[in-house]
Amino acid sequence: MTDHGNKATWTNWSGKLSAEPKGIVQVGTVDGIRSELLAAREGGWTVRTAGTAHSHYPLLPTDGVLLDTRPLAGLVSVDGEAMTATFRAGTKIHACGRPLLDHGMGLLNQGDIDQQSIGGAIATGTHGTGINLGSFSSAVTQLSLVLVDGSVVTCSNESEPDLFEAARLSLGAIGVVLEATIQVREAYRLEEHQWLEPLDSVMERVDELTRATRHFEYFWWPGQDRAVCKSIDITEEPPRYPLGKEGQRLGWSFEVLPNQRLNPHTEMEYSVPSENGPSCVEEIKDLLSGHYPDVEWPIEYRTVAADDVWLSPARERSTVTISIHEAVENDETSYYQDAEKIFRSYGGRPHWGKVHYLTGDQLEADYDRWTQWWRVREDVDPTGVLLNDRLSQLRPL
Repeated sequence: MTDHGNKATWTNWSGKLSAEPKGIVQVGTVDGIRSELLAAREGGWTVRTAGTAHSHYPLLPTDGVLLDTRPLAGLVSVDGEAMTATFRAGTKIHACGRPLLDHGMGLLNQGDIDQQSIGGAIATGTHGTGINLGSFSSAVTQLSLVLVDGSVVTCSNESEPDLFEAARLSLGAIGVVLEATIQVREAYRLEEHQWLEPLDSVMERVDELTRATRHFEYFWWPGQDRAVCKSIDITEEPPRYPLGKEGQRLGWSFEVLPNQRLNPHTEMEYSVPSENGPSCVEEIKDLLSGHYPDVEWPIEYRTVAADDVWLSPARERSTVTISIHEAVENDETSYYQDAEKIFRSYGGRPHWGKVHYLTGDQLEADYDRWTQWWRVREDVDPTGVLLNDRLSQLRPL
């Protein structure tokens, strides 16, 4: 059994979530992961896998063992015919771009933060923006993972398809992912433009704006008349160095899509059907002006393509994602709870890595495969080694 004598306080990226795990253990091998899982099963404690701890939802806090996957990193292989790339699960998104470019490839898409691990991005359905672009989970074609019994399983649509469907948005509760094979494309360059536009004008023509470019998003700050809009599209022009500031860059995809987000904050994000986006924003805007005039952090508006992932917020519907934020030193609870009621009234589903307050019954009503996902999960982990307190609360009775 591993000696877990390094008990320490763990915090997530924002510092709002913390835990005192039994141990934090770096793992980079199958044997190391297997031994932790088997010890936990015998000893009766839980195991959660940490990527970069960017989640605002308490997916990671445990008094058991946290697995640190940073050593489990790197590009394993590429398949030029299938246009796929296999990465070890602890690989950070920012470490994918250059190795893929060396093979003439690039990620299909990525978000504006690139610090997360591939495994964590898949586990929570992390996404970027673009009406024809899906989440990391939707790009997965194969996963290799260590199950609680110590076995190593490789799953895909053709092999162990139910396990694959559950694991490609797993909440970290199916197994410990070793490697992920994801769809990629030929390397491409992007050019970015940023401008100010009255929010009312943006919302009137938001469909036109999202169709006009590969990536479109905007930020609106409370009390402002205008929104900061950003479009990014593919270009054949050579990279322009130095890249310059956000909103003016031209370079390879992995150089243009991410941004620096250095100020710690909390975040709630809901995915609503595309047709509901403008009306939902209007109600959130009214909520801020009428009840929370002191909030200074922005609303962010993005798009995600429909997919067929069991627990995806974009499952079987074209989606708009609306994010709200608050400073870490402020108590966001009342604001977020009121906003959540609005999001829910428009058919919203929460981002799995952001703040939400839903119960298992509410989530079951949102997802037609919720029960099936849990059935697969229980089959591979009947004693709940990979659950923490919050996930156990969502567990169907």
